[in-house]
Amino acid sequence: MDILLVASAFNSLTQRVFAELGDRGHTVRVELALGDEALREAVRRTAPDLVVAPMLKTAIPADIWSSHVCLIVHPGPLGDRGPSSLDWAVHTGATDWGVTVLQAAREMDGGDVWATVPCQMPAVAKSDLYRNEIADAALEAVLLAVERFASRTYVPQPQDTPDTEAVACVRPYFDQSLRRVDWTSDPTETVVRKLRGADSQPGVLDELLEEEWYLHGGHAEDSLRGRPGELIATRYGAVCRATVDGAVWIPELRPRRKEGGPATFKLPAVPALGDRLPALPEIAAPWELPDGRRTWSDIRYREAGAVGFLSFAFAGGAMSTEQCGRLLTAYRSACSRPTSVLVLGGSRDFFSNGIHLNVIEAADDPARESWENINAMDDLVEALLTTTDRLLVSALAGNAAAGGAMLALAADEVWCRSGAVLNPHYRLMGLYGSEYWTYTLPRRVGDEEAQRLTRRALPVTAARAHEIGLVDVVVDSTPQDFGAVVADRAARLASAPATRRRIGEKKAARERDEAVAPLSTYRERELAEMHSTFFDPGAPYHALRAAFVRKTKPTSTPRHLKEGTPRVRTSGGA
Repeated sequence: MDILLVASAFNSLTQRVFAELGDRGHTVRVELALGDEALREAVRRTAPDLVVAPMLKTAIPADIWSSHVCLIVHPGPLGDRGPSSLDWAVHTGATDWGVTVLQAAREMDGGDVWATVPCQMPAVAKSDLYRNEIADAALEAVLLAVERFASRTYVPQPQDTPDTEAVACVRPYFDQSLRRVDWTSDPTETVVRKLRGADSQPGVLDELLEEEWYLHGGHAEDSLRGRPGELIATRYGAVCRATVDGAVWIPELRPRRKEGGPATFKLPAVPALGDRLPALPEIAAPWELPDGRRTWSDIRYREAGAVGFLSFAFAGGAMSTEQCGRLLTAYRSACSRPTSVLVLGGSRDFFSNGIHLNVIEAADDPARESWENINAMDDLVEALLTTTDRLLVSALAGNAAAGGAMLALAADEVWCRSGAVLNPHYRLMGLYGSEYWTYTLPRRVGDEEAQRLTRRALPVTAARAHEIGLVDVVVDSTPQDFGAVVADRAARLASAPATRRRIGEKKAARERDEAVAPLSTYRERELAEMHSTFFDPGAPYHALRAAFVRKTKPTSTPRHLKEGTPRVRTSGGA
């Protein structure tokens, strides 16, 4: 079928729906919701068989939904209505939730039901839930709804049945009055829940050091104490703030936008506060934490027999110069351990999205910070590529993009959760890219496919990535089970008879590749391109970066999304 995706942004869920429908042979195009007339024109131009809205903040015009079947993805179970479904779910501590696909109608969220799929709600941040449990359920519901529509025999179910009316719940917009933290009375668990419910957007509006800030992200701390509401420590760019019965770590802050002022954006909390921050102790966290310890660190290490696990979880998947440096130090420490397999990646959510554009944008000299950041990424990738005394596994629990996707390719094997989406390209940010991609990407997928991936700049499903050789294993698991499945598979890899032989062959293979073209050659060529872009004030990268960081609304749908692409059906994952 010809399917038109309508979305307020080409976000993670829209990308996944786009790529998964394409894998199943549909021709899929995207139109961003930038106004009713633009949407009407897109419908006239594409004449779609079906319209699907994976993430839409505005209503589809009545003249469109009355003449075309328009399916709306609602991130709530059957009967749930309102613009803040997931916020309410986190706020109320729901453990079971769901996603419903509704037909657009006059009443918001009141249309006939094409599919509804339940999902679990672990105690993690809202954006993590959205990209994982909610996204899994949404995709299943969309695929079921599309299949039912294609059958031409399925009749969607109205919501005005007695059973549905019994669970109908219209919830209002979840505003800042509901998110407000009372530091004099809210216990740690309440504070963490409020912070997790707004971790990515919109943040929790609060007063800090006599200014208004949005707080982004929250993690419980079980040993530090202080006067409720005061800042008591820092760690790796985050600040620790005391509660009535403990403390919380807050990784990121965003200043409230001043009237008439420019849009603000998130930064690691310590550099965001800058000179306002009083002298506080910097309290490092051990890479290996004892069982039951509750604290925050973005890098951790543990061992299980012959397997080491170096996990990292950076906010938004972005990696600053400082974070790259700390991860490289942790990697070298992990390589000093007597393991035969080292697994890299978090137990859930983002793997990496490459350089930290927000930190770069806030720098006194963005060009210089861009240069230092990309070199720090390259140093990390080089360390992986030159490791010959153990097998390296990149475990992608979630999405990876740009330099983060290329970082994963530096390992011997790439294991990817079935729900992850990869964006192995740089073009949309006006960059050539580095991270040794001109070496690692072609050796996996071939020159032709490497050019296609980087030129088309479209998302790739885990199944498609496996089919073309971008990843080695697709792990078909829930987000919660991914870590355990990877640990079991890594243990079996470490004990496999062929593993010692493979490790023994790595050094010779690296020497052969080095003789053909030294790694330094790839790095120098890539960085020459990047340097010319970073230090050219007129390069599109600078405007694209600023727009991305400040979430500037585009004026039109990008051409590559309008054109879309028909896809070849994949055979599935392993």
